[in-house]
Amino acid sequence: MEVSAVAILLLLLPGLLFGYAYVVYPLLLRLVAVVRRPAPIIVDPPEWPPISIVFSAYNEELSVGRTIESLLALDYPEERRQILVLSDASTDGTDEIVRGFAGRGVELFRMPRRAGKTAAENAALPLLRGEIIVNTDAAIRILPDSLKPIIRVFQDPSVGVASGRDLSVGDVNAEASSAESGYVVYEMWVRALETRLGSIVGSSGCFYAIRRALHQIPAPPEVARDFASALTAKEHGLRAVSVDDAICLVPRTTSLVREFRRKTRTMASGLATLWYKRALLNPFRHGLFAWMLWSHKLVRWLVFLASPPALAELTVLSADLVAAQVALGLLLLGVVLGTVALRSPEGTKLPPVIALCGFALAAHIAGILAWARVIRGQLHTVWEPTRRPT
Repeated sequence: MEVSAVAILLLLLPGLLFGYAYVVYPLLLRLVAVVRRPAPIIVDPPEWPPISIVFSAYNEELSVGRTIESLLALDYPEERRQILVLSDASTDGTDEIVRGFAGRGVELFRMPRRAGKTAAENAALPLLRGEIIVNTDAAIRILPDSLKPIIRVFQDPSVGVASGRDLSVGDVNAEASSAESGYVVYEMWVRALETRLGSIVGSSGCFYAIRRALHQIPAPPEVARDFASALTAKEHGLRAVSVDDAICLVPRTTSLVREFRRKTRTMASGLATLWYKRALLNPFRHGLFAWMLWSHKLVRWLVFLASPPALAELTVLSADLVAAQVALGLLLLGVVLGTVALRSPEGTKLPPVIALCGFALAAHIAGILAWARVIRGQLHTVWEPTRRPT
């Protein structure tokens, strides 16, 4: 059987896109970064600027108290720090727990009805008093000495956004842990390389800071503010940087099913954000930044769009080609192993191969569903925070 060039392209396209986005792109970043001078060392400012620390919460009564305690323990002048909790119309004891910290300066803003994280952030804009807005998450722990490093970089007037460094922590035996932890380490490495070249193309939703003027720009409810923050900075002639010393601890999800739901939601909002800021993909206007945005974001997501046609073509070719039959068999084996991982009870310790297959299967299904949502125009979905171990 003679295989056409179109068939070969359909078969190879997901792998080519994946290889470019995850291997070739960071290697190119590495090569270019070698000739760039390291960023100058920035010392503490004469006076620390006033800041607002903000996080959204929906039914977080199990974690919100510990989160607030950790924020109060951060090394930063108390009189120059505002802490504001945004409750997305929580129905449990979240609001009462937050009100219990009022005597220590913690403020609560409650949405009258559930509208999602971005809508709550938009509604709370007039309440923010800081020059720098620090965004975090209800299940995240910022190390006590990590706040000043992320604020320090704003002494550089070209910096509009600063993103912290995620550190995955938790049960190493949980089913999703090894693959998730490896991905986080890889992602932080890529962001560090992008910073050497000038700007990252997306911030960490777990811990990032942004100048007040940029944060005051409202965003549509379907847009992910953490991703959009770096793009907004670029639109205003500023940079977004990754700060290695600004470390936040991100508890690993203990279930691949939870990870699947998180990926579906974040990828769909990421695609919606990229469409909203699509002008930045123009390489003739935005040069190096547009290339990084294509490579780091869009090409990664195109892998999932290219996978179903590749699978269909492989199935057709398997009727006549032994090589296609072998490839299809290995793929189906991976799907079976991945399904075993997805159906395993939460917290189950799995062999690395099965855990990796589960992570890959969850990511692919999530990516395909995210594209389906965007293509159907289902851009705005109800925000459901990822429940992480406390």
